[in-house]
Amino acid sequence: MKTKLTKKEVQSVVALLDDSYEDVAAFLHYSTPYELLIAVILSAQCTDTRVNKITAALFADANTPQQILALGTEGLIRYIKSAGLYRSKSKNIIAATEMLLQRFDGKVPNNMEELLTLPGVGRKTANVVLSHAFGQDAIAVDTHVFRVSNRLGLVCEKDPVATEFALMKVLDKNMWSKMHYKIILHGRKICTARSPKCNACMLNTYCLYWQKQQKSRG
Repeated sequence: MKTKLTKKEVQSVVALLDDSYEDVAAFLHYSTPYELLIAVILSAQCTDTRVNKITAALFADANTPQQILALGTEGLIRYIKSAGLYRSKSKNIIAATEMLLQRFDGKVPNNMEELLTLPGVGRKTANVVLSHAFGQDAIAVDTHVFRVSNRLGLVCEKDPVATEFALMKVLDKNMWSKMHYKIILHGRKICTARSPKCNACMLNTYCLYWQKQQKSRG
């Protein structure tokens, strides 16, 4: 049984996803690259809704590197405690902020290499910042993008980083940022981690996961 869709099938899946979900600017609320950086760091193992509630209160009081640094680790924790993993996130945000002030004049870098030097910033976080703060073509692979793209057969990879590079090869560059969000929406609404709604999925005729399930049922 094949492990990846053909180029033509990928194009059909992308077209269906594009038609089925509205364009999304961002799930997280922010007004500056620095605010977005903090929000994405907080979003690890935390819902966007929860992060937006946290940042609404936090950014009302402190939304610049200088103001966040003045809070300190414990002061920041008082705002982000409901995020989960709040102690490590607080330490990373403070450490990243110190580095921004020391090495980058308080400005968030607009390239992958420098973003990855910041504490708490991996490729997913960096890609979200590059895409939405700086308008660059980038595809961030979170749990939804990893699950859905491999289930469908857009790619066949074992980890998020490999999935990111494989998606960059099969998707047109001008679709990277858009597909990131549309795949996430599909993962939330239809292709859920548990009990995916395959019968209701508009992609099931292409989906390799669906074909495998059908075959196993005889």
